[in-house]
Amino acid sequence: MAKDWAKSFLHSTPWLTCREGYIQERIRIDGGLCEICRANLGYIVHHKIHLTPENIRDPEVALNWANLSYECKRCHDQHDGHGVGHRTSLVCIFDDDGNPIAIDPQHERDRL
Repeated sequence: MAKDWAKSFLHSTPWLTCREGYIQERIRIDGGLCEICRANLGYIVHHKIHLTPENIRDPEVALNWANLSYECKRCHDQHDGHGVGHRTSLVCIFDDDGNPIAIDPQHERDRL
């Protein structure tokens, strides 16, 4: 989900035009395959240098095709800060009332 500071950029005409052009170029090159796994179709245009409040207005970062990659959701979600569910162990469970209960990491390792 987009951060509040990025929402206006991600809905802007310059970004939407850049994104669509990049996707069309990837479709022309290889049918739009994920640039990482090359097995699935691309789904997300990823910024290799992550956007921040400081660089989002820099077109060399935000709109430069050299900083973009067309990726399937699975590959995109493997990047730090993207996706969910990368943990190999649980961090909590829920009681009968739906309240979270923290799990001792050592207990979880023993369970696996």
